[in-house]
Amino acid sequence: MTRVLLLVLGALAAVVVVVLVVGWSLPVRHQAARELRLPAAPPAVYALVAGVEAYPAWRSGVESVEVLERDAAGAPTRFRERSGDGDILFEVAERVPERRLVTRIADPSLPFGGRWTFELAPAGSGTQLRITEDGEVYNPLFRFVSRFVMGHDRTIARYLRDLERRFAGASGNPSRER
Repeated sequence: MTRVLLLVLGALAAVVVVVLVVGWSLPVRHQAARELRLPAAPPAVYALVAGVEAYPAWRSGVESVEVLERDAAGAPTRFRERSGDGDILFEVAERVPERRLVTRIADPSLPFGGRWTFELAPAGSGTQLRITEDGEVYNPLFRFVSRFVMGHDRTIARYLRDLERRFAGASGNPSRER
C-alpha cells in the first residue's frame, strides 16, 4: 500500500514538474483574435461595446461594472468589472467612435494583463467586428492552463457569443461567427 501511494505521489509530482517546465517554456505574451459579422450598423455595435455600464445586462459572467473615471464627454475611461473570477480594473487606452476601442487591464497585481482592441468596419447593412487580445500571462502554471486548457481566445469567443445573442434578440436574425 505504501509503495502504491509513493508511486501515485511520484506520478503527480512528475506531472506538476512537466506542466511547470512547459509553462516556463511558453512566451509570456500571446495574441489571439476572432471576428464576427453583426446585423447592426457600427454606431449601434460601438455603443454596446463602449457602454461598459450595461455589460451586466448582456455579458455572461459579468456581475457588475463600476465606472471610476470619465473623460470630458462623459465616456468611461477607468472601470472595474466584477465577475465570478474576481475584480479586474480596466482603462480605455484609445477611443475612435464607431471604429476602434482599445481597453487594457490596469491592475499590475494580477497574474495576467494585456489589452483588447475592438475594430469595427461597415459590412453591408451590418458590422464586421474584430477583437484582438494582446495578452500576457506571468505565472508559468497559468500560462500552461491558458494555452492548453482554456485557450487564449476563450474569453473573446464568449464575448462574441454574448454580442451575437444580444443582437440576434434585437433583430431576430442571428449571424455567424468567423
